[in-house]
Amino acid sequence: MDYEELINTRYSVRKFSDKPVEKDKLDKILEAGRIAPTAGNRQPQRIVVIQSKEAFEKMKRCTPCHFNAPLLLLLCYDKAVENNNHYGDKRPYGQVDASIVLTHIMLEAHNLGLGTVWVGLFNPELLREYFHIPASYEILGLMPMGYPAQDAAPGKMHGEKFPIEHTVFYNSFDNQILAQ
Repeated sequence: MDYEELINTRYSVRKFSDKPVEKDKLDKILEAGRIAPTAGNRQPQRIVVIQSKEAFEKMKRCTPCHFNAPLLLLLCYDKAVENNNHYGDKRPYGQVDASIVLTHIMLEAHNLGLGTVWVGLFNPELLREYFHIPASYEILGLMPMGYPAQDAAPGKMHGEKFPIEHTVFYNSFDNQILAQ
């Protein structure tokens, strides 16, 4: 599928079939995340693939938003990663980098006929305990993944986007548009 079709047809899937995700597709999806750009190519992301029944039982105690997907990715990043450029910028880019990785994963999954949903509602302490996440890593999000159920559909607000004039400004930030 071409890129425009890919980004225009992707939606957050919250209802999955029980068909397992094939290993070759999972490998392609994880590779899409691996090659995602990161600041200074520091690659702070780490992904825990949740597939086993035992791991899912633990996951269900960490979030109500697993949607009974057959697979779930837990993405975290190394908090120590910073971009120290010549401007003295010491902002940690790990969260941005991990978000780019998860976006690549989400788009490749859709490209391969799978559905995903980005989940931010979880108990980080339980995730850390159950899945042995080191203290130096921040948990960014969860991504349930699988084949959409036959009756899966985009959420009611999926197509509701601001007009481009409210999100893009040329040459200067335009407060007048936002005040309207």
